[in-house]
Amino acid sequence: MQKSKSILVWKNIIFFSVSFLVAITIVPWYGFAYGFDLSPWIWGTVLWLFSSTAISMGYHRLWSHRAYEANPVLRAILAFGGCLALQNSALHWSSDHRIHHKHVDHDHKDPYSASRGFWHSHIGWLLKRENQDKRYDEQYDRCPDLKRDPIVMFQHKYYWKIAIWGNILVPVVLGLIHGNVVQMVLIAGVFRLVWSHHLTFFINSLAHIWGTRPYTEENSARDNIVLAVLTGGEGYHNYHHKFQYDYRNGVRWWHFDPSKWWIKALSWIGVTKNLKVVSKDKIEKAKAETLLLKAKEKTAHLHNAEEIMQMLQSEYEELVAKLNEVYVARKQWVEAKRDKLSETYENLDLRKEYQQLKRKFELQKAIWLQLAKQYA
Repeated sequence: MQKSKSILVWKNIIFFSVSFLVAITIVPWYGFAYGFDLSPWIWGTVLWLFSSTAISMGYHRLWSHRAYEANPVLRAILAFGGCLALQNSALHWSSDHRIHHKHVDHDHKDPYSASRGFWHSHIGWLLKRENQDKRYDEQYDRCPDLKRDPIVMFQHKYYWKIAIWGNILVPVVLGLIHGNVVQMVLIAGVFRLVWSHHLTFFINSLAHIWGTRPYTEENSARDNIVLAVLTGGEGYHNYHHKFQYDYRNGVRWWHFDPSKWWIKALSWIGVTKNLKVVSKDKIEKAKAETLLLKAKEKTAHLHNAEEIMQMLQSEYEELVAKLNEVYVARKQWVEAKRDKLSETYENLDLRKEYQQLKRKFELQKAIWLQLAKQYA
């Protein structure tokens, strides 16, 4: 089979090279020579947070994964924020991202496969493409739902006009207001874009190399709290690749995931709706199964491996059985509350049964974790 040739994307090479060089040379030189006011840093931070949230909430969770629904006003705001992020249109971005999830880690089918190395997954895939690559056909056939969204299609049609003029005019206007146009262009314009771009790119690269895999080892995606803080919650990447349609990346309430908090808060006033969540029992099963597989792999070489594996399997099955009992009991209790049986003896019995089963599950979970972590 003839090896496909790579075609260099010169406009991307020039843009990313020049903007990066400006950020690491001219920006610090100007700072040392003339100093910076506070306002460019404040506005640079505001524009970074706004545009990166538009990528996380909009491009990623809303349009790529349909993890929730949003009203037209929010969709328009997120679409404009995506223009300021300068990461291509929502339709194009989502098309690439959907095929990434479908073929994650595949050398040729995954657009930014981590299996091809840090450089390729971080930025190399944007600088060259294979001549037989069909990801960029203009039909975007893998996104028929997005093609029916008038806001997505309007943004796609006028993306580069809005994006280029927006990233020029916004810093210039802010600079005119504050009397420091050059500073504002350097910080709120160029430096902000370079910073924002590479943080997003780290999710494709570092988040597939550095971190933990508590939910699945079927792919290279990892959970990383540092990246979560820097990217508005996108760093909980192992969970996301296991449960991509959950609107949460940080599944626990205390996980740093501002996009999750925004989506949830906006649902209270009707701006967002139909938030998709994965049930707790599925999450617990995924974690237990992953731990079991890790333990089996690490004990396979031991002389008593078969005995250990039988013990692990037995405790795992007991854990899953108790988890299923808890899930059924909780479902019955919730349904009883919905049927307005909260004051009846039946509801009190269901609640008591659920709490008892939950305690038994937590006890079994503690036993399971203590055993599994000896070998995992």
